[in-house]
Amino acid sequence: MLENQQSLQTETKNGSVVVVGGSAAGLLTAAKVAAGGRDVRVLEAKSGLDPAPRSLIVTHHFREQLREVASSSIVNEIRRFELFTDGRSAEIALRRPDLIIERARLIPALAKEASKAGAKLSFDSHFLGLGSNSRGLRLDVETAGRREELHADHLVGADGATSRVGRSAGWPPIETVPLVQAMVRLPKDCRPDTTRVWFVPDDTPYFYWLIPENESRGALGIIGEGSGQETKKRIERFLEKKNVEPLEWQGARIPVYRKWIPVERRVGKGRVFLVGDAAAQVKVTTVGGIVTGFRGAQAVADALLGSGQNRELRALRRELDTHWLIRKTLHHFQQKDYSYLVDLLNLATRESLGEIHRDHSTELLWSVLRRQPRLVLLGLRGLLMGKGPR
Repeated sequence: MLENQQSLQTETKNGSVVVVGGSAAGLLTAAKVAAGGRDVRVLEAKSGLDPAPRSLIVTHHFREQLREVASSSIVNEIRRFELFTDGRSAEIALRRPDLIIERARLIPALAKEASKAGAKLSFDSHFLGLGSNSRGLRLDVETAGRREELHADHLVGADGATSRVGRSAGWPPIETVPLVQAMVRLPKDCRPDTTRVWFVPDDTPYFYWLIPENESRGALGIIGEGSGQETKKRIERFLEKKNVEPLEWQGARIPVYRKWIPVERRVGKGRVFLVGDAAAQVKVTTVGGIVTGFRGAQAVADALLGSGQNRELRALRRELDTHWLIRKTLHHFQQKDYSYLVDLLNLATRESLGEIHRDHSTELLWSVLRRQPRLVLLGLRGLLMGKGPR
């Protein structure tokens, strides 16, 4: 299906692009740039396309971004949220459903799209370092145990929060938090079209969630701080309290967005870009990065194809900054604050939350505050309680 085991050549075509990392954002970048007529090669360190399974929830904007490619990875649709805190609850009905996607299906679909557009995928190819030459960039690569040099005009780092490309080009390291979730049998009282969220600030400044994958099972997870081991202990206690048995475990380290990271640097005559987790393009309210990572991929592809990137990047930066403001507000909430928050979710406010999805956070925030002004005072109190994620 995919062009693979071709050895890396020491010379490539003028305007060539190398993408390091077969991530979702990296593969989308490769597909768009190759479709624009550029010579593109994707270097993936793994020996093949076998991504670890992980159930993810995204807004319907995901479908608009990928169109027909999206359908192969969608496993369920979510039409309402139930929020729980300290004996209180609130239900939010979504005007357009959220989507549950399976990462293990998404990555192969994007790889197929990139290959179809003309990008070449090389597995077992490890990026080691970066330098410049008279024409552009020199990449040190190890392929199947053999070290080689690859020359290219542009480089895209799509190799995650610990991006070696980012470090090689001079970007500072990115802070991460652990995400741990267990696949569980869906409780009998949980509808397969309903996501549950529990606010338990003694366990996590974020939240627990249960997202149904189908009628019989779902993913119950937590975003923690510090070590993954401590985060797993907390979710194990939560599962025991809910009388739920884990069927299998999934986990990852997710980047924390603290401030905007410029996506481009010059190295000699070459240009180096970061996309997705490598650029911390993650909504820090929910640590969801698929839709925002795709927006970053589109902006980088536009830049490489000469159609500009500023407008999309400005919009993405505004989006990520708004999520950071919301996270700073919520991060030091205590149980009583969440209880008050749920009490303030009147009908008009819940309508806003159901009509405007979280990938339009600025519009959503102003609509909610307009419909429930007392949330302003609660938010100000939250901002005064701390400086955001520790």
